[in-house]
Amino acid sequence: MRGDAQRFVRPGIRALHGYVPGEQPRDRRYVKLNTNENPYPPSPRVIEAVRAAVIDDLRLYPDPVATELRRKAGEVYGFAPEQIIAGNGSDDLLALIVRACASAGDRVVYPMPTYSLYDTLVAIQDAEAAHVPFPADFTLPVAALRQLDGRVTFVCNPNAPSGTVTPVAVIEELARALSGLLVVDEAYVDFADATALPLVQRCPNVVVLRTFSKSFSLAGMRIGLGFGSAAVIEELNKVKDSYNLSRLSLVAATAALEDLAWMQRNVTRIRTTRAALSERLRALGLQVLPSQANFILARRPGRNMGDIQRALKEQGVLVRYFDTPDLRDALRITVGTDEECEALLVALKPLLV
Repeated sequence: MRGDAQRFVRPGIRALHGYVPGEQPRDRRYVKLNTNENPYPPSPRVIEAVRAAVIDDLRLYPDPVATELRRKAGEVYGFAPEQIIAGNGSDDLLALIVRACASAGDRVVYPMPTYSLYDTLVAIQDAEAAHVPFPADFTLPVAALRQLDGRVTFVCNPNAPSGTVTPVAVIEELARALSGLLVVDEAYVDFADATALPLVQRCPNVVVLRTFSKSFSLAGMRIGLGFGSAAVIEELNKVKDSYNLSRLSLVAATAALEDLAWMQRNVTRIRTTRAALSERLRALGLQVLPSQANFILARRPGRNMGDIQRALKEQGVLVRYFDTPDLRDALRITVGTDEECEALLVALKPLLV
């Protein structure tokens, strides 16, 4: 049956290995530190707005161009609404950028290891994924990225899964050297010290992506924003789905932007816990990269950490393991509450002896 079904799809899709998200088991209650979700709830304003929308508006289609959300985002971040596109999570925006900009055979460039969804999106388009390896300290390999000069270049900043950041000045240097589009994926930037958003106004080939999944505690709503020149955003709008955000997502995101103080308090708590957890992991003998995200990459060189990940799961603690040559010695650990991180450390310590 499977072989018969394959004849209906393109050869490139038949050969595709789809994106593998972090596991979401339901068999027991876990300390869940594997998918970079925010451990704290969204703003009460968000809850109120969603409840009102459920009562009044679910029979109606959502605004297809997210007018009020883009207006509010423009007010908060200093952009005209015409420079903003809203998506069903930033993953949706990544997909439509590749759809709009990369034809079959076009080169899409990004450093590795990074967000693995890029590979899937490029393969769907039958484009060419050009990987540039990060050095051990995860500094951005600017010279190699410039030399490849892709139709699209992705820079995840802070990078996933390392949590490391590239200075905005370095990203601007890269943008000015590229002839193609530079997409700065800032899913975790609210946990960092600087943003590349100002580059959008200075470099017409820069698009910056944001998500509400991490700092705003709205992963279940799937909301993303893209910032670019009005001309680029106009082109991207041509390939987006007709109603790509639900009414609930639109009102939730708008309400979240009206209560930035709530988000910022939670970010401060996570950053404080991140620093403490990093030190505790180092004390256990792990190498910990300096993270500016809501997760930490912890390494034990020479050891395959898959067995540690599985042992932690047996004890009710989920962390992320990547079975790839450059990450087998590492675990990516979401920064949870202080209590969740303590549970992780208690379970982890005897496994490292």
